[in-house]
Amino acid sequence: MSKINTPPMSYIEYKAIIINILATGKYRDYADVMPEKPFIVLRHDIEFSPERALKMQEIENSLNFKSSYFFQITNNTYNAFSKKNTGLIKEIYANGHHVGLHYHLNGKTDLEDIADDIKLQSRVMSEMLGILIDRFSFHRPTKDVLRANIEVAGLINTYNPLFFTFAEKMEAGTRLDVKYTADSMHKWSYGFPNEEMLNSFPQMQILVHPYSWTLVGYDNLENFKTLIQEKNSELVESINSECKHFQEVRYAL
Repeated sequence: MSKINTPPMSYIEYKAIIINILATGKYRDYADVMPEKPFIVLRHDIEFSPERALKMQEIENSLNFKSSYFFQITNNTYNAFSKKNTGLIKEIYANGHHVGLHYHLNGKTDLEDIADDIKLQSRVMSEMLGILIDRFSFHRPTKDVLRANIEVAGLINTYNPLFFTFAEKMEAGTRLDVKYTADSMHKWSYGFPNEEMLNSFPQMQILVHPYSWTLVGYDNLENFKTLIQEKNSELVESINSECKHFQEVRYAL
């Protein structure tokens, strides 16, 4: 199945992408990738919306497709350890998907310090959620971090050279052993993963951000509007459940 005429960043389009990936026969989990062997790996970095991540895994479940979901634990927009999100993450894990740490550098530059922090956060995440955390991805990694290929015992680094080719400078004709594409900034800057691309590169990593995807499929502006509406509703619901005196304010709004 090639790319069909569907709204960009819609669940229908995402389902078509997964069907095309499965058709290649190259899909692998990170743990099963072997050097010099063909593979496609796919991950989700969760920036803003665990709820939209849950929707993505429902689509994958319908196709018997299992991927990796990386959550932050130092995030201002969601609490991975809230009762609601703990249940959500455990559901994703129970459905056969892998769960990992989406590590935010938060200004750290010392590589040893970063490695120690990844180890700490992964352990905390595993203990708080009660599930195995065996992998991590970086949130907006610097060139220094990518160049260093940080290794943490017992954890898979999704930017390891086995899954990702680092180039000091990307130019036309730059050779990459592993093709990388992502929907960052609500667009496929490195190419849309259609049937042609998926079959053209023997080794490939795909990064998907669930906050960009909806049932309808919106442009960047409308997508953020709907995301803010969802987060606003969540905040109102949370305040209302904790504060009885909020009801009079809510009805006055």
